Amino acid sequence: MLPVLQWLEEQQIPLSLVISLIFLLLFLSNSNRSAPKTKLNMPPSPTRLPIIGNLHQLGTLPHRNLQHLAKKHGPLMLIHLGQCPTLIISSADTAREIMKTHDHIFSSRPHVSFPDRLLYGKDVAFAPYGEYLRQTRKICVLQLLSTHKVQSYRTVREEETVLMIKKISKSCSLKFDLSKMMISFTNDIICRVALGRKYFGDYESGERFRKTIKEFVYLVAVFNVGDFVPRLTWVNFFNGLEKRVEKNCRELDCFLDSVIEEHVCKKLRKDGSGFSEDGEDFVDVLLGVTESSIGIPFSRDNIKAIVMDMFVAGTDSTFTLLEWAMAELIRHPHIMKEVQEEIREIMKLKPKVEESDLHKIQHSLQLVIKETLRLHPPGSLLLPRESLENTKIQGYDIPAKTRVIINAWAIGRDAVSWENPEEFRPKRFLNSTIDYKGHDFELIPFGAGRRGCPGIMFAIAAVELPLANLLYRFNWSLPGGLSGQTLDMAETYGLATHKKDPLVVIATPHLIKT
Repeated sequence: MLPVLQWLEEQQIPLSLVISLIFLLLFLSNSNRSAPKTKLNMPPSPTRLPIIGNLHQLGTLPHRNLQHLAKKHGPLMLIHLGQCPTLIISSADTAREIMKTHDHIFSSRPHVSFPDRLLYGKDVAFAPYGEYLRQTRKICVLQLLSTHKVQSYRTVREEETVLMIKKISKSCSLKFDLSKMMISFTNDIICRVALGRKYFGDYESGERFRKTIKEFVYLVAVFNVGDFVPRLTWVNFFNGLEKRVEKNCRELDCFLDSVIEEHVCKKLRKDGSGFSEDGEDFVDVLLGVTESSIGIPFSRDNIKAIVMDMFVAGTDSTFTLLEWAMAELIRHPHIMKEVQEEIREIMKLKPKVEESDLHKIQHSLQLVIKETLRLHPPGSLLLPRESLENTKIQGYDIPAKTRVIINAWAIGRDAVSWENPEEFRPKRFLNSTIDYKGHDFELIPFGAGRRGCPGIMFAIAAVELPLANLLYRFNWSLPGGLSGQTLDMAETYGLATHKKDPLVVIATPHLIKT
C-alpha cells in the first residue's frame, strides 16, 4: 500500500472525503491561478500529482526512494512536496555548490510547524538564517561544544563506559540486546552533560521523562500534511496530532522548568555542591548568558530550546553511529578481528581503554567510524534548507523560498565518488584525506557550511571510548551460531535512521588483567 494511503488508513480518514477535498482544492487552485509567469529553466523533475505533488513517491524510506529517482533524473532534481518545490541533492559536486559556493543563499530553514512549537520557535537547528541564528550558534560553538568543553566531560564518558561494560559482563555468554544498552549509555551521558544528572535511571521521574522524550522525537519528525498542503492543516485536529503536540509541549515545558529551577536554586545556595567551571553542564552555561552579552533577547525559553536541540542531536547521532558500527563489524567478523587485534596489541592487556589511550589506537577506530558514517549517516536526509533569493545552480533557475534536501545517504554510496560503494571497507580511508568535518563533500554526515552540525567533536568523542572498549573487552557473535552475514540490516526512518531491529548479540569476555 502506498505510504500516503497507509497514513490515511492509520488516521481513520475516509478516502471518499480525501477525494472530495482534492476536487475542491483543484477548483480553488484553478480559480486563484494568476497570470502566466516568465518561463524558468527548472531542474529535471519526475511527474507529480495534483495537490500532493511527489509526496507519494517518498515511501517509508525516503532516502532510498529519492536515490532511485535521482538515478533517473540526475543529482540535481526538483520534486514537489505538496505545494513546496524542493531540490534533492544526490552528488558531492552538487552538494558543494549548495553548501559552499552558494552557502550564503541556501543557509536558511523552511518553517516547520511542529518543531517550531515544540522548541518555542527559539532553537538553533530549525532557526531561519539571521542574527538570532548567528548569536545562538556562537554560544553552541564557543561555550557548549568547544574542544575545551568536550574534553571537560571526559570523566562522564569514562564513568558511563565503565558502567556499560559492567552490565555487558553480567550478560556474558548469554544473548542480550546491545542496542538497548547503547541507547541507555548515550542517554545517560547526554543527561549528565546537558542537564547535570541522569533522568533515565532509577530516578522517580525517569519513566515519565523517557516517555516525554520519545514522544518529542516522534513529533519533531512526524509527517505533518499541513507543512506541505497548508489548506489541510485542519487534518491534525482529527488524527490526534494536534492534541499530542499540545500535551508534549506542556509536559516538556514543565520538566525543563523544574530542571532550570533546580540549577538556579543550586547557584543561589552556593553550598559547594555546584559544578566546577570545567564541569558546568549546558543549563549552567546557558543561565550565564545575558541579553546584553549577545545583543538579542534571551529568556528561559531560549535555554529550553537549545538544551533540547543538544539533547536530541547528541543522543541520536551517538547511538546511531555506535549501533551501526557494531552491526557492520559483527556482519564482517574478519574486519572486526583485525581491529581488535590492533587494539589489543597496543593496549598490552591493560584492564580497559581510557581516553588517554585513544590517540594510540585512534587510527583503526577512525577508519571504522568514517566507513560507518559513509554508509549510515545519522540523518540520511540532512535537515532541509531554504533559498533566501533567486539564484542559478548548474545553469538551472532556482527561485527564492525553494527548499533543499541533501541526501547524505545517497552521496555516501555514489559510485562516482566511491569504489564498490555498497561494501563495508574501512581500509578505503587508509590513504585518503577525506574526513567527515564538512570540508569533503563526498562524506557529509553532519552537513557543512553555515548549517553544519556544531557538535561533531562531541558526538565522535562519545563514540570512540565505548567503541574501543566494546572491541577490546569482548568477542562478539550472533545467537545460535549464525553467520554475521545473516544479520538483518533493515532501517527505520525518522529524525535519525536507525537499525529497524535491535542488535541482539552474544559477548564473550577477552581475557585481560583485572
